[in-house]
Amino acid sequence: MRISLFITCYNDLLFPETGKSIVRLLERLGHTVEFPLEQTCCGQMHYNTGYQDEALPLMERFVQIFRDSEAVCIPSSSCVAMIRDHYPKMAASTGDQVLIRAVHELLPRVFEFSELLVNKLGLEDVGAYYPHRVTYHASCHSLRGLHLGDIPLRLLRKVRGLDLVELANIDRCCGFGGTFAVKNSDVSAAMLAEKMRDVENTGAEVCAAVDNSCLMHIQGGLHRQRTGIRTVHLAEILASTEEAVSA
Repeated sequence: MRISLFITCYNDLLFPETGKSIVRLLERLGHTVEFPLEQTCCGQMHYNTGYQDEALPLMERFVQIFRDSEAVCIPSSSCVAMIRDHYPKMAASTGDQVLIRAVHELLPRVFEFSELLVNKLGLEDVGAYYPHRVTYHASCHSLRGLHLGDIPLRLLRKVRGLDLVELANIDRCCGFGGTFAVKNSDVSAAMLAEKMRDVENTGAEVCAAVDNSCLMHIQGGLHRQRTGIRTVHLAEILASTEEAVSA
């Protein structure tokens, strides 16, 4: 399959290994990965903070760039939720029938990374090896926006060498929420403290998730508390092989 990779703002600026890991994994599985260099932001940050007019050109640009893609892979449930939930409304607001039809035709081909593997490619065991004790944090958008359910957990359970430990209160928000962490910093910090306590109680070495935005927030707290626990995007775990670990 020819898969187009859309790298989100967070991953582009702060977590480049996520995108590299996706490329390694998908190519190992026999797929062709394309990375359109002209891609930018999906517009989520603008739209969610009230700058909806400014988000519109970004939506139009995304649709134009990926309209001919066989499948679009995005390592962020929040960005996929933005595209699925808001692009149709944004397109409709323009009255542009060509744009409305283009959005409608593109949406079924846009996938969050883990759902691409399981729901589109029909895979759970991707040949990964990751000899660490891992717990999984379910982000709000993955649970309530995309309804991924246990898809990421099914992938983790098939990783050889991985000791998966259940996270208590897995459905609780970590407190990030984009600008929520800035506008409601005290509440955000309290939510983060609860999440860190649950992560530490697992005894895990690594906390995984499908959203680097959540992982950035959690990692900041874990690092400040000097817990020694790392945060890793699911893609990095699934891209890891026994050969790579031994090298």
